[in-house]
Amino acid sequence: MRRRIGVGDLAATGILTALALMIPIVFTFLRITIPPFFTATLMSHVPSMLAMLMGPFAAIGVGLGSALGFTVFVGPAIGARALSHALFAWVGNIAWNRGMPLWLVLLIALPFHAVFEMAVVWILGGNLTMALITLWGTALHHAMDGVIALGLVVALRRSGVRWFEQPAH
Repeated sequence: MRRRIGVGDLAATGILTALALMIPIVFTFLRITIPPFFTATLMSHVPSMLAMLMGPFAAIGVGLGSALGFTVFVGPAIGARALSHALFAWVGNIAWNRGMPLWLVLLIALPFHAVFEMAVVWILGGNLTMALITLWGTALHHAMDGVIALGLVVALRRSGVRWFEQPAH
């Protein structure tokens, strides 16, 4: 189903993209680093997780914005890993549009996220140990940020925000 992108959707996508750029810059105290390629900044996946509930434009756009932010402020290898945000959010949006509950959407998106990031590290570094650290670290990080995203969606729904409503079937 094709739907038009409204002004509210565009504004929300812009806000989530700004958050995706801001989180790795401002919240460096929430970052864990295992050189040379693995970093995990708590909350950095939340904007992409919220965007995947809005539509494919938001999902992919916020994921690309996240990749740009990590490339500029953390480095190109981390930015290449962050391209996974566009992939997992797009996959998550497909699952969401099929009427799946949010916890399952996040679970379905997890392997796309973790395996993509592992592959980037393996390709760039050629080191299986670092690739496996990235795989498991990303999976854990995705799960932690997923819990935060679930809590935010519940809070936003209670406050009356309707950006994260599932499409009617």
